[in-house]
Amino acid sequence: IKPSVRGGSKAIIGIAGISGSGKTYTALKIARGMVSDPSKIGFLDTENKRGSLYSDILDGSFLIGDLYPPFSPKRYSEAIKEFQAAGVEVLVIDSVTHEWEGEGGCDDIANLPLQQGKRMANWIGAKREHKAFMNTLLQCNMNVICCIRAREKMDFKDPNKPVSLGIQPVCEKNFMFEMTASFLVEDEGKKQIFLNVPSFLKSVFGDGTVYLNEESGKGIMRWINAGEKEDADISRLQSEVLTACEHGTAAVVAIWNKLT
Repeated sequence: IKPSVRGGSKAIIGIAGISGSGKTYTALKIARGMVSDPSKIGFLDTENKRGSLYSDILDGSFLIGDLYPPFSPKRYSEAIKEFQAAGVEVLVIDSVTHEWEGEGGCDDIANLPLQQGKRMANWIGAKREHKAFMNTLLQCNMNVICCIRAREKMDFKDPNKPVSLGIQPVCEKNFMFEMTASFLVEDEGKKQIFLNVPSFLKSVFGDGTVYLNEESGKGIMRWINAGEKEDADISRLQSEVLTACEHGTAAVVAIWNKLT
């Protein structure tokens, strides 16, 4: 227990939208404002190399890595750690939806027992793996922008009178609220519907009727840099140890034994 100070902050941003809504373009533009050099941006592509289509929208190249099925939470975690090891400062993940309902994702993990003829799905195991992924996402030492697919959700409580619940993100139900800020984009990125934006970032994101771009990213960094500065090596090591905790004491001891 110690006195509270502003320091060690980072941003985890969630951007959801239907296909063509502008979420990938918006994510890369915000990311560019958060770094001094585009080569410090990482792009984890789960959309069959779609990220390469955006290779020329910035003023330089960014790092890109393709993730193919199975889209298990563990493989997402491993990819995040690889980008971190490569020196990435802002990671764009496009998209996170596959971790939840893609091939090999949480939905497949939960329903595997049913496919094997068992009576009950294994949602306890699937959610355990999802929590491990969230731990990696939230404890890594990079800023992260998560793109999430969205679609219209229907309520079928009365099969004869289905009710539209509107466009909603396709992800674990609490995911968007784990973010520092999260919103839906529409009209090729021009409009935003804010789901979770803290008061100290509201001025950065505006009123929901303007494009979010490099200036938005710079605004996020001004908020981050307003805090007390931490030693970069200590922050990196702290992130590595906290991430290792999910693998038990032996993993933490292994890191400890490597320290000078």
